[in-house]
Amino acid sequence: MATRRFTDDLPPEENAQPQRPFAEQAAPPPRQNKTLGAFLPRTLLQVIDEADEKIIQGDLVDYVPLPTGFDPLDGLIGGGLRKTELTLLGGAQGLGKTIATLQIARNIAMRPKQFVFFLSYEHTEAHLFHRLLCLESINPPEIDLTNGLKLRDLYQIIVAQRAKSFMGSGGGPGSLQAILRTNPQTAPALQRVLSYSDRFIVLKASPAVTNLRAIKEMTARLADRTGGNVTVFVDYLQKVAVHPERPRDENDKVTIIVEGLKDIALSLDVPVFSIVAADREGLKSKRIHLYHLRGSSALDYESDIAIIMNNKYQILAKDHVAFNPYNAKQYRNWVVFTVEKNRAGRAMMDMEFEIYGQHFAFNPRGQRVQQQLIDDKVIES
Repeated sequence: MATRRFTDDLPPEENAQPQRPFAEQAAPPPRQNKTLGAFLPRTLLQVIDEADEKIIQGDLVDYVPLPTGFDPLDGLIGGGLRKTELTLLGGAQGLGKTIATLQIARNIAMRPKQFVFFLSYEHTEAHLFHRLLCLESINPPEIDLTNGLKLRDLYQIIVAQRAKSFMGSGGGPGSLQAILRTNPQTAPALQRVLSYSDRFIVLKASPAVTNLRAIKEMTARLADRTGGNVTVFVDYLQKVAVHPERPRDENDKVTIIVEGLKDIALSLDVPVFSIVAADREGLKSKRIHLYHLRGSSALDYESDIAIIMNNKYQILAKDHVAFNPYNAKQYRNWVVFTVEKNRAGRAMMDMEFEIYGQHFAFNPRGQRVQQQLIDDKVIES
C-alpha cells in the first residue's frame, strides 16, 4: 500500500475534482478558528444566541456523546466521549490499554462522518493497521473466533504468498492489499478496515518532535476540514514532547502535557482521549488507582473522566470466604475498568471486560463486577 499522510484523506479544496471515495462527499463549511477566538470574552446573551442558531440548524453535536462501544462503560460516563472533555485511561503495562484505546477509536470511526486522529508514540502506522486486521478478524462485538487472526498468522500469510510470487510458483498476487483480499482468512477483516480507513488518521509520533503545539496545529486543521467531527487519541501522555518548555522534573512535565491536552479539547471543541502510564509505586501495588499514574496531581484536576484498568485475578479479594482458586483462574483474561473520576456522574464504579490479547480486542459487552475486590470494596449489581 502506498504511504499517505493524513492530509490525503481530507476533503478536497473547493472546486477541486474528487479523487477518493471520501472526496465524493461535500466538504463541510469551514469552522470558526477556535484557536484564535476561544478566549475572547462574550456576553451570556451572545452565547445563548449562538446555541439557538445551532439548534435551529439541527446541529446537535455538542449535545450528543460519542459512544465508546463498551457497555456498560458508556452508561456510566453519560453515553460516551464528549467534546471539550479529556478522558484518561491508566494502568500497568500489558493490561491492554492500547488495545482498548484502538478499539474505541475504531468504534468511533465506524460511525458515519466521524473521524479519529490516533497519535502513537509506541507503534508505527503499519503495526496499528496489522492490529486492526487482527481485531476485525473476530469482528467485535460478535466475537467470532473461527477465522481469528494472530499477528504471526498474518505475517505468515503475507510472507508465504510473497515468496510464491517471487519464486514464480502459484502466480499469486504481489501487493499487500491483493494478498489480503484473496486470502479467505484475511479478506473479511480487510473489508471491515477499509470501511472506515479514510476516516481513521494515524501518526507515528516522536517523543523528540511531536510536541503539544504540533498536536494542536494538526488537530485544528482536521477539526476545520471535518466540521469538528474528530476525536483525538494519544498513546501515551508521558511521551508527548514538551519543548521548547524545560520542565523541572517528571511532575512538571506531566502538568504541562495534561494541561495542554485539556486546552486542545476546550479550545478546538473536540474530545481528547489519552493513555497514561503508571508510576513505579503503582506497578508494585496490588491494585492501581488514579493516584498511581506517573506524574502530578494535574492528572486528577484536569481530566473529566479517568478510567483505571486492573487485571481481575490480581485484585480479587482472595481471603474472601467465597474465593475459589480453581474458578478464579478464569478471571486472568478479564480486565476491570474502574471509573475513578467522572465529572458528570458516579465515580468508583467497577465493570469487567474479557480480553482476547492475541487478537488485540476486547469483548465490548461487559458487566458490573459481582465479586469482592481488594480495598474492601464490593460492587452491587
